[in-house]
Amino acid sequence: MILFTDGGSTKCDWVLVTSDGEKVFQTQTLGLNPTVVPKEELESRVLYNPQLRDVMMEVTQVDFYGAGCGTESPKTILMLVLQGLFSNAKINVQEDLTAAVFAVTSQPGIVGVLGTGSNSCFYDGKTIHAPIPSLGYMVMDEASGNYFGKQLLRDYFYKKMPKHLAITFENDFNILADEIKMNLYQKSNPNAYLANFAQFMFAEEIIEPYFKSLLEEGVEKFIQARILTFAEATTVPIHFIGSIAHFSKEIIEGCFTKHNLHLGNIVQRPMDGLVAYYQQKLRSS
Repeated sequence: MILFTDGGSTKCDWVLVTSDGEKVFQTQTLGLNPTVVPKEELESRVLYNPQLRDVMMEVTQVDFYGAGCGTESPKTILMLVLQGLFSNAKINVQEDLTAAVFAVTSQPGIVGVLGTGSNSCFYDGKTIHAPIPSLGYMVMDEASGNYFGKQLLRDYFYKKMPKHLAITFENDFNILADEIKMNLYQKSNPNAYLANFAQFMFAEEIIEPYFKSLLEEGVEKFIQARILTFAEATTVPIHFIGSIAHFSKEIIEGCFTKHNLHLGNIVQRPMDGLVAYYQQKLRSS
């Protein structure tokens, strides 16, 4: 049986299929980003799921597509963890960009990730090209959930957030300075913690002017850093996966118009596309 995973920093979606593509189950764990989650915690998050525990000896292949798996050291850590858990399986770990491409297109295009973190690549129809490595939430991740979470916290504490929104913000979240610092500097998954604040921007159907300004600024930074750096930017469609992209579609469209860019598909949760990809691949083999 084949187990494949769309692994984000906040959560991981797992699907088990038979060798002919029949879906056995779909389940979820907490995020398994090896750059921000300690090795022991990675193991316990998988073991906490009873469906995964029950099939560990039966799985023959694990394909993990995950945030934080774009460089060798964290990728190796996760491979060792998964090999120890699924001891009879062949383990394949790739960064989440690969799953993003499989989920949105089979044709040449640029694919962007705007979820807890952010990233992008160019897919030429056969090969994924990602010349700029992702250095994560502390250095990069423009227009991601954790990027906007940082912006909201800064604006609240620097008193730049409109007063009526600041009142709602402090009612919706625990914004005691000690609590924030504990989550950022003492606990695992600080990026996912920051991204949690981003949902505040999308609580209402109509986006507030203040939020619109934040979103436009973030998306513009992403365009400059992660899209226009590709020579093919104006000649191929640009697809997105992730909740931030899903809820910011109109903002993205507006920013794209300024740069003569063509918006392709936006998929909030890539797992459905990944399931279809595996079923087609297995049934045609």
